[in-house]
Amino acid sequence: MLPDDTADLAPPVPEADDGLPVGDIAANDAAVAEVPAHARLYGEPLLKLPTDLYIPPDALEIFLDAFEGPLDLLLYLIRKQNFNILDIPMAQLTLQYLKYVDQIRLSNLELAAEYLLMAAMLIEIKSRMLLPQRQADLDIEADDPRAELVRRLLEYEQIKLAAYDLNTIPQVDRDFVRTQIFIEQSLIPTWPEVAPVDLQQAWLDVMKRAKLTQHHKISREELSVREHMTGILRRLQSSRFVEFADLFDIAGGVPVVVVNFVALLELAKETLIEITQAEPFAPIYVRLAYSPA
Repeated sequence: MLPDDTADLAPPVPEADDGLPVGDIAANDAAVAEVPAHARLYGEPLLKLPTDLYIPPDALEIFLDAFEGPLDLLLYLIRKQNFNILDIPMAQLTLQYLKYVDQIRLSNLELAAEYLLMAAMLIEIKSRMLLPQRQADLDIEADDPRAELVRRLLEYEQIKLAAYDLNTIPQVDRDFVRTQIFIEQSLIPTWPEVAPVDLQQAWLDVMKRAKLTQHHKISREELSVREHMTGILRRLQSSRFVEFADLFDIAGGVPVVVVNFVALLELAKETLIEITQAEPFAPIYVRLAYSPA
């Protein structure tokens, strides 16, 4: 048998559907397994980043905008690393905080301004903790440089939790909507039911109000001073002396007494009568004036 014939009689190498030998496919799979995947897309490992992948320059800005400020970022880093907020490792916290801030210093200084201020405060606290303490400071218990930062973080966390609790309260137009129902009113008027007792009570109320509204009419009586002067002279003609109080008719009322007193004064003015009194507090008498014959 010739060598060429022997080569022709060798068994064929199995091939895969894509035309490659099975051994080459296995070697490729082993090589793929050794290269770490950047990510997995639809369950398949992504070994090479796409060349047309676009990352916006403000991607980190969007991340930092999610925080309310430097305290919010610090609190996030502390909770993420499970640090004890009462015993903060300033070296690790400052390093992680500066990594976030350094990435935005060149892109957005306005956004990084307040974060840089907090970074300066963290560096100061870290420096104070690294400085050796003197013997006098060891005898007197010195204040922890982190105390002010811890106090601000605890207050901010309380306010943030309270704001979250308030946000969980249902709000109008966010969690529910007020419903408006239109009720069609009937066109047929509905009269109230009135009993005879109600009519009687209404009549009694009207009569009660009528009694409260009463009119008082004042009549004017015309009194003449001259007539009362004539009456006093006629009475004095029949008596020599008449006591002053007997000249007034109390039953006639106040107007008659006043007019009678005015008439008495007019007679005394015209010297037609005389008014005498023997001593103080003695009775007063009235008589006709003496006229020579």
